[in-house]
Amino acid sequence: MDKETRNCQNCHKDFTIEPDDFKFYEKMKVPAPTWCSECRRQRRLLFRNERTLYRRKCSLCAEDIISMYPQDTVFPVYCHECWFSDKWDGADFSRQYDFSRSFFSQIEELWNTVPKLNLFQRNSINCQFTNMVGESKNVYLSCSVVEGSENIFYSKFVDKSFTIFDSYGVTNSDHCYENVSVDRNYSSSFAILSRDCIDCYFIFDCINCKNCVLSSNLRNKQYFIRNKAYTKDDYFREIKKMDFGSRKLNNQCFKELLGIKEKSLHKYADIVKASGSTGNHIANAKNAKNCFETHDVENVKNCYRVLWAKDFLDVDYSGLSSEMFYEYVTGGKNGFNVKLSIAAFDAVRESEYTDYCSLCAHCFGCAGLRNKEFCILNKQYTKEDYEKMVDKIKKQMDDLPYIDKKGRIYKYGEFFPAEISYFTYNETLAQEITPLSREAALEAGFKWRDPEAKKYVATKKSSELSDNISKISDSISKEVISCLHEGECSHFCSGVYKIVSEELQFYKKMNLPVPVLCPNCRFYERLKLVDPLKLWHRKCMKPDCKNEFETIYAPDRPETVYCEGCYQKEVY
Repeated sequence: MDKETRNCQNCHKDFTIEPDDFKFYEKMKVPAPTWCSECRRQRRLLFRNERTLYRRKCSLCAEDIISMYPQDTVFPVYCHECWFSDKWDGADFSRQYDFSRSFFSQIEELWNTVPKLNLFQRNSINCQFTNMVGESKNVYLSCSVVEGSENIFYSKFVDKSFTIFDSYGVTNSDHCYENVSVDRNYSSSFAILSRDCIDCYFIFDCINCKNCVLSSNLRNKQYFIRNKAYTKDDYFREIKKMDFGSRKLNNQCFKELLGIKEKSLHKYADIVKASGSTGNHIANAKNAKNCFETHDVENVKNCYRVLWAKDFLDVDYSGLSSEMFYEYVTGGKNGFNVKLSIAAFDAVRESEYTDYCSLCAHCFGCAGLRNKEFCILNKQYTKEDYEKMVDKIKKQMDDLPYIDKKGRIYKYGEFFPAEISYFTYNETLAQEITPLSREAALEAGFKWRDPEAKKYVATKKSSELSDNISKISDSISKEVISCLHEGECSHFCSGVYKIVSEELQFYKKMNLPVPVLCPNCRFYERLKLVDPLKLWHRKCMKPDCKNEFETIYAPDRPETVYCEGCYQKEVY
């Protein structure tokens, strides 16, 4: 088919469907979307709560647990041991499909009865205060941590890394603090968009560097301060004058780093070993279009945080040796041909509209099933009856569509309606990617949850903390510290926080001051350094260069942005 321009029924802006998209829809046997790609992602992310956690009771064993669902949910919430146990079966909640009612209204009723898992964790150890983690150990208040990571604190997007604190987008690294979008770094603090760096501090866009401070655009350098070369002895003599254990000095250096970053040369996007690809932070890829935070993929489009995947379209937080996914969010290891679904754990195949299922095949509109096949609304069918019923339901979804409170129409092929999400807007990743005020979210038809009243009283003010780590005693771990923002910010400030013992030992080892902001406020401050999930068509800013590209840098931003060729000539 030829390229088509359609109007999004959510934001009412025009969007384009490419010929290759139509081929994929035909392959997946789904209709073309009625929402633009940005609105589709926002809708999917309404079903992913990463960082809003609650204390509650397990609905089965009554033990105290940490959960992404508050105590007042209408559905049961089980701890990890109970949910994966033989004490219950998703088939016990099965129901007959009612052709007089819309499909999504019946899905919502099923969701309100089937037990939910308190936290999404897969094959992980000692991660009870962490959501969205897989194959990792000792992870605390972090999310999207996978691939054998260990000792991760207050961080997000961490793969194959160890001893990482307060960072975002880290792979194959060890002993890092406040790193953003890095790979293969060791013992480095405040590194942005840098890789293969050792013992570096306050750097931007540096590669294969060692002992460099307050520098940018360096390649294969050692003993540099403010992009100036020093001898080894002179370098360490200067470093002794810079006590990074001081919070005051760290704040001054970070402010200087932001100025250095703005004035440095920027490549149009961080794309490494990725042919035919557009987006940002893409590595080892082939034909990855409009993708972000993605690596080791082939033929994927409109994807965010997808790893080890092939033939994906409109997918977030998935991959891990899976193939043929469409309109999907969270998990999905070793899956095949899964569409319009949420949070498959392992080996879900040939299924649609599933929620938290595992080791299932040929399931339609199911939730919480394990080791099942040929099920609809959790009810078992024969293969022949299943296939006939699914065809009949898809036709009924078109004839009797679900219409939400804003008049948006949901026929077969649409993802789950936002208004039936079991999360509120401000609990989810949608708020992080597309922040809205309470009023704007409610006006758009989304749910909202006002923060709970603070339950803890501070025993020490953050303003009373010593400036230097050398003057901080181990007793600080016993204190409840008030956040410097004291809740007067837009960062979902927790009001108070603690310095756990592992954290304190890390600060002392790395000679770093203890923070004066709670983890939430630190996260949102760090988020300011993260590039948007959006591309603009621009020209290279190198004089006389006519190259054009898709870039994450909007035209009104101050950075100097070069194409690949011009950038490489300048920095090497």
